[in-house]
This record gives sequence, structure tokens and C-alpha cells, in this order.
Amino acid sequence: MTQQIRIGITGYGNLGRGVEAALQQSPDMRLVGVFSRREPASVQLLDTSVPVYAIDEVTAYQDEIDVMILCGGSKADLPEQGPYMAGLFNTVDSYDTHAQIPEYYNSVDKPARESGHVYLLCAGWDPGLFSINRLVGEAILPVGETYTFWGKGLSQGHSDAVRRVPGVKAGVQYTIPSTDAIERVRSGALPELSTKEKHVRECYVVLEEGADADQVRQAIVTMPAYFADYDTTVHFIDENTLANEHSAMPHGGFVIRSGKSALDNDQVMEFSLKLNSNPEFTASVLVAYARAVHRLSRLSDIGAKTVFDIAPGLLSPKSPAQLRKELL
Repeated sequence: MTQQIRIGITGYGNLGRGVEAALQQSPDMRLVGVFSRREPASVQLLDTSVPVYAIDEVTAYQDEIDVMILCGGSKADLPEQGPYMAGLFNTVDSYDTHAQIPEYYNSVDKPARESGHVYLLCAGWDPGLFSINRLVGEAILPVGETYTFWGKGLSQGHSDAVRRVPGVKAGVQYTIPSTDAIERVRSGALPELSTKEKHVRECYVVLEEGADADQVRQAIVTMPAYFADYDTTVHFIDENTLANEHSAMPHGGFVIRSGKSALDNDQVMEFSLKLNSNPEFTASVLVAYARAVHRLSRLSDIGAKTVFDIAPGLLSPKSPAQLRKELL
């Protein structure tokens, strides 16, 4: 067996835990250590033999890690950690603030090039796998429209907004794509769809004792920027139901390219995901792209990359000859 790729993890929340688990399915890789802002002794890994270090110690391990996988949040963690880690390691992250991607790319490209490292950003499923499918759809069917639907999925930001409503003790919110809108797109009709027409929202709420259900429902469905522009349904449930039926983090969605080929025939391309665990799947994407980053580094490539720059064969542990024989 060839030498294993040595992996580090920065951050150990749901995503970091998912990366650790995904590495257990990748015998060509091994986890060297986890770096955390928390007290290392308080971080409990799935594999207790793997050391946990304070993030301030990370510079001491540059020669022991082939690829660092960043598992922090896009809002506050990655804008700070990304450029710093780019100067120390070959790195992979799942940055997902779409509007800020060009600026973020520039912030990690310079330190990666100066230090001779590869930095792959936005390696999740959207951005990430959905991005690839949008690109392929536009390239193959240049006359047409691309539609992206998200869900059914638990939205952490919208769930937090629900929990801040007076009278709400606990709750979650799901984004659900409109079945009617998806079928209109699949039909090749090229509809113009508003945001409201593409998705609906469902809230599952546990009320505080004595709270008025009608007032809580009204406060949620009229909330600007979150629910007012959508068809929103509020379900009231008890705490046991919330814990038993709504503690997972499912997500998914569809990318559909609907267009016409040169002789005016309708053509539809579709890619979809149905995920029982959003962080575990995202972690699996990160691990596959860590393999590609290691291979690019061995070819002396440097600088920031996105999924658009990575040949699919680099994701697989199989050799090019195996891929040609087994999958082509």
C-alpha cells in the first residue's frame, strides 16, 4: 500500500466530526490530529487515540500534515483561518457564502502561492457539487435556464429566527422545494419562477407554557426577510416529538438545466441529493477533495482552486487505469 495521506482537522463541530468519520472509510488517508479553539482535553473524538491540540500549536505540525481540512463556519471562522492556513498547509474548506467567494478566493490565493501550497475552497455540495452541475448544464445546453432548488432541509439560520420569537421554547424550520415548480421545470416549459414559487417553509414549534399559539404563528409567518415572502406553515408539537423527529440535519436539493439543443428539441439535465445528514455528506466531499489537493501538490501545483479546477479522476483512490476499466 502506498503511503497514507496525512490529514489534519481544524475545528470539531458537526462538520469536523463528520470528517473524522469519513476518513475511516478512506484507507489511503489517516488523521494526524485535530486542532481546536476549545481546551483540547474537553474535545472527545470518535477515535480517542488521535491527539487533540490547541489551534495555537498548529505551526509546529507543518511537516506532519499533508492536507489540512478546515471545518469552521463561513461567517466568522474561515475568513480568518483560511488565509492563515493557506500559508502553512495544503488546505481544503467548505466556504459557502456565495456572494463573497471572489473576495475570499483572492484572500487565500496570495498566501497559498507565496508559500507554495494548494488551497481548495468551497468544496461542499452547494457551492461544490451543485456548482459543477450548473457549469456542465450551461456548457452542454447553452440555450436554456438553470434552476436550483434546496431541500427538504433543516435551515439553521431560519430555525434560530423561529426560536427568537416570544413564546417559542424550541423549534426548527425546513426549506422545502415546491413540487409544482420542479415539475414545471422538468417539463421543459422554462418558467420564470419567483423565490416564493420555488420553495415553501415549514416550522415545528414547541411553545412556552401559557404562550398564545395564534400570536406565535402570526409573528413567524409575517417575519420580514425570513418568512413573510414565503408560504409558511407552523406546526405546534411537544418537546419529545421535537427531540425524536427533528434532531437530525437532513438536506439536499436539485440542479436542473432545461434547454433546447440546436434543432429545437427540449432537453433536461438533472442532478439531485437527498441527505439524511448534511454535515456528514459535506465532510465526505471535503475528504475526497483532500485527496485531489494532495495529488496536485505532488505535481508542484500551487494557489487557490475551486471544484471547477479539479479533474474528477483526482477525487478517486483508484488509478487512472482502474477508472478507465471500471467506470468509463
